[in-house]
Amino acid sequence: MKFGLFGGASAKRGGDTADSAGYLKVLDMICEADRLGYHSVFMVEHHFTGVGQISATLSTLCYLAARTKTIRLGTGVTVLPWHNPVLVAEQAATLDLLSGGRLDFGVGKGYRDLEFKGFRIPSEEAQERYEESLDIILKSFTSDERFSYAGKYWQFDDILVEPPTMQKPHPPIWIAAGSDDTIAAVARSGYNVMFDQFAGFERTCERLEIWKRTCAEIGRPYDPMQVTVARGLTVVETDEQYEKALAARRERNKQFIARFGNLPGQQGKAARPAVQPNSYSDSLFVDESGAMIGKPAQVVAQLRAMQQAGFEYVIFTIPSDVEVLRLFARDVAPQLDSELLAAE
Repeated sequence: MKFGLFGGASAKRGGDTADSAGYLKVLDMICEADRLGYHSVFMVEHHFTGVGQISATLSTLCYLAARTKTIRLGTGVTVLPWHNPVLVAEQAATLDLLSGGRLDFGVGKGYRDLEFKGFRIPSEEAQERYEESLDIILKSFTSDERFSYAGKYWQFDDILVEPPTMQKPHPPIWIAAGSDDTIAAVARSGYNVMFDQFAGFERTCERLEIWKRTCAEIGRPYDPMQVTVARGLTVVETDEQYEKALAARRERNKQFIARFGNLPGQQGKAARPAVQPNSYSDSLFVDESGAMIGKPAQVVAQLRAMQQAGFEYVIFTIPSDVEVLRLFARDVAPQLDSELLAAE
């Protein structure tokens, strides 16, 4: 199995200067993950949160490109409706070039009402904007000749996007998907898929079966490295720590709903404790199977169950303590035929 990281960081407001400690702690942790042999990191993009979440994801990953050696650098995800697609293509290509071809380009259409409101973009336009922007970005990545583009939202005249990407024909495209229809559409597109960290084990396995079935229908070979799923991770040593970790996860999920009003794929819908089963686990707030929480043997068993279902690539939400990554590398990964290195 291969393992990566998923998430972001925050910087406090107030005082004479911004507090960079939150960013640097997380970035240092990613550098340690690189040393330990974790396969990738996918970093989020968010705006207007009030808690200093990462907004300039590609810039942050360029910084990491200079500090790391082998870890793949992913966007999880770049929200295309917010951006000029040509400028995004230029920044992404620059990152791919400077990192030696380590970019995994994750894209999405956005889901937080707060962000649509802040950018004054109707959420009803999200899908069209996303599709048009992705079309332009792919053309920018692959065209060696000047081109023009006349779309509904974007128009460009006689352009050649520079620099070229190192990966050919372009960096891997990862698309976040939750509903059955979206999963099938991504499979048919030929791109890779990312499953979120909210759904429990049963729903996550259902999603993978939809992916496999669609791939079989269109003659696309199933490649487990083209599918990744995000999971929370807490490796504990005692029963008391286990109970505390479960309680902390439930509280984080409740705070998420309270702050942002909805979950991925639910923009424009009122928050509710029982979300639609077609997208997310009914037991969102209480189902620990949506995260890897437990003693090393428990986490190994959970991951083996995912492996038996067909998953070989799991990305963990960035933990608050780097020791979790080291414990995982030392006590869990060696039992799963992983490439991680035991912490010294």
